[in-house]
Amino acid sequence: MSLSPHIVQTYTAILREELVPAMGCTEPIAIAYAASILRHALGADPATLRVELSGNIIKNVKSVIVPATDGMHGIEAAVAAGIVAGCPERRLEVLCALKPADTPRIREFLAAVTPVICELDTKHPFELIMTGTADSDGRAISARVHLMDRHTNVISVERNGTDVTDSYRHGENAEGEEGADRSLLNVQDIITFAEEADLTELRPLLKRQVSMNMAIAEEGLRNEYGAAIGRLLYNGGHCDLRTMARAYAAAGSDARMNGCELPVCIISGSGNQGMTASIPVVIYARKWHTDEEVLLRALLVSNLITVHQKTGIGCLSAYCGAISAGCGCGCGICYLAGGRFREIAHTLVNAVAILSGTICDGAKASCAAKIAMAVEAGIMGYDMMRSGRQFYGGDGIVTKGVENTIRNIGRLARDGMSETDREIIRIMLGE
Repeated sequence: MSLSPHIVQTYTAILREELVPAMGCTEPIAIAYAASILRHALGADPATLRVELSGNIIKNVKSVIVPATDGMHGIEAAVAAGIVAGCPERRLEVLCALKPADTPRIREFLAAVTPVICELDTKHPFELIMTGTADSDGRAISARVHLMDRHTNVISVERNGTDVTDSYRHGENAEGEEGADRSLLNVQDIITFAEEADLTELRPLLKRQVSMNMAIAEEGLRNEYGAAIGRLLYNGGHCDLRTMARAYAAAGSDARMNGCELPVCIISGSGNQGMTASIPVVIYARKWHTDEEVLLRALLVSNLITVHQKTGIGCLSAYCGAISAGCGCGCGICYLAGGRFREIAHTLVNAVAILSGTICDGAKASCAAKIAMAVEAGIMGYDMMRSGRQFYGGDGIVTKGVENTIRNIGRLARDGMSETDREIIRIMLGE
């Protein structure tokens, strides 16, 4: 049965909102983006800075290297890089504006200005408030930038107490939030959409995802980044197909978490999830000599099933988002092989039963290893389905019906792991 035009339009809008480029881990880049807005609103480099962040942002920025900073990491580096870069219109690619000659300027700024960093008391996993003052031609200027819920969701920008927010809303953020209704996602309709969608508008988005994410994966295999998990698995090409899929996805994260300046195409606000949802599907499609159109439709399945799982979990949590994307890629591989609702539903339920509950303890080198295991779970879920094996309702958190199981995962991550999230943050902050 064909989908209603409303569902088609909504799913297309979700993909437009989700499949966007970003250079570097998205939490430090969101900080850099906010800093670039602040610099532009002030009209000068700030003389004082206060950065208030939700605990989940602090968790994801603490250990990851900020691109284009010559190996610097942490909140201060992200703030300074955004101030020097400027260019708020570039959003999550704001640091692409930096050149090698800008690195000394980043260090000089931090030598002159020490940002005051505070944990924000908020119920929102993603929330950022940045305030600053500057002296412009003898006049005191103040500015305040507020982002919430999504990495580029500009809630407000003020200059000397005057609202100037509209000047800093771009693209899908023009209305103040990315608004396609993700509650309309369900596995049956996702598969129907993948089969029926007109690819005219979606093809450029999906091909960009393939080209960007495969490029950084190949970079991660060529060079030593972080713990080089991808290179370890790849073993010079002496590996089977499933290991190759894991290796490429992990290599992309190796590079991205450790300062590589290549952009990636994100999903669910995360480059690691964007790579995990797409790269293994591409590797399988190439090995199986799959037609491009089938690959693109399989990516629709993987991307949307990843977003569907994350909708109930939330943007940032104690639940490792790579697990959702690994389950998504297993569904995409199943679609490549001719699987449809029954086969994909079983693949997904099998996969989420394997690794659900893996913690997120921030963005860092070990994310690559978690990605490798998430992809393994997705592929194992598919292999179980193919061989007639499956987990049943009543097996732990698995419940009869794929949508019911997805709801359970959201409940586990959002409600059950909320105290786990707070404890992870306390441990990481040395409390």
